Amino acid sequence: MLFQVGGEGTRPTFFEMAAAQQLPASLRAALTYSLGVFALRRSFLHKILDYEDEFFAALMLILEGHSVRTTDASFAESLYGLRRKSVRLRLRKDSSEEVQHSGLEKRQRILSVVFLVVLPYFKSKLHAIYNKEREARLRESLWGTEDQGFDEADFFTGEEPIVSRETSGSQELSVRVQLATKIKKLIAVCYPWIHASSEGLSFTYQLLYLLDATGFYSLGLQALGIQVCRATGQELMDTSSRISKIRNHERERLRGPPWLKKMQGALLSCSYAVLDYAQTGLIAAVFIFKMMEWWYQSAEERLTAPTVYPPPPPPPAPKVAKEGIPLPPDSSLCALCLQKRANPSVVTASGFVFCYSCVFKYVSKYKRCPVTLIPASVDQIRRLFHDT
Repeated sequence: MLFQVGGEGTRPTFFEMAAAQQLPASLRAALTYSLGVFALRRSFLHKILDYEDEFFAALMLILEGHSVRTTDASFAESLYGLRRKSVRLRLRKDSSEEVQHSGLEKRQRILSVVFLVVLPYFKSKLHAIYNKEREARLRESLWGTEDQGFDEADFFTGEEPIVSRETSGSQELSVRVQLATKIKKLIAVCYPWIHASSEGLSFTYQLLYLLDATGFYSLGLQALGIQVCRATGQELMDTSSRISKIRNHERERLRGPPWLKKMQGALLSCSYAVLDYAQTGLIAAVFIFKMMEWWYQSAEERLTAPTVYPPPPPPPAPKVAKEGIPLPPDSSLCALCLQKRANPSVVTASGFVFCYSCVFKYVSKYKRCPVTLIPASVDQIRRLFHDT
């Protein structure tokens, strides 16, 4: 047990159940990201990423199968000190129902692994097919179907396309392709409704569980007749003793010469150690990897960050030319008409402000600034807008 969240009684809180449900998805995202980073230097890891669903399903099958078999809980539930128990309803004399818990049966353990691993795997594959079909439909709506095009090589060479002699094989292949296409289209049509129904039922059960209206957190648990409860100290001790009994029984079943038994025993011990520390090891490894990545990324950003220099000082103001028009003593007056500026406009070549009509006529005629005599054009006149 890695975490223990507060609460009273054997019934887990809603937040414990939600955290246990979200942990596999978070673990998958972290593992996928970690493999993606390692694949930048080890190209063979791209093969694992190409079969991401199968790799994660196989990993979870090992972890969930071992966890359900030994602790009667899923991989995530065992981290929070939770256990799965079979539910039996008994009618009392006063016509009320009494809930009795017992250990999981073999059928319930197998179906629990199916609900924890197999169904999420098929859901992920259906989601991938749906996304591909949606992208294909969007591409078709934008660019049209591929059948409308023609082969450019045949057009330029003038050769006719080669017809295969094996007509029967091509027909069988075309039938398979058509069948696969129809199945994909059917999935694209039905998957949104299936997904919406699944999410709606999940939300309903979670809301009822939060309001203490049901003891089942999901429809799958109710279909299996299983409730998730907190594990007591006695149950944890019983679990450890049961694990040791199972392992001793497996060692006793080893057959063969002494050297083969030793080798098999060593392999069993290694597998037991890996499975025992897989729960905390995976979480700790992903956490350490993310922390080291953040550490080196922040250090690299500090090393490669550009040096920030202070802004340069503004250039000096241009001097008034001796032959230019002198500036009036009042800065609000126009140097050309000696009146208060109307529609003030600046000559960008010098920075001095005049009336728009005055400076437009002057620059159009002399092609320079009236004060500094710096060459300027009409395109370098800009209107100034400010509050009056």
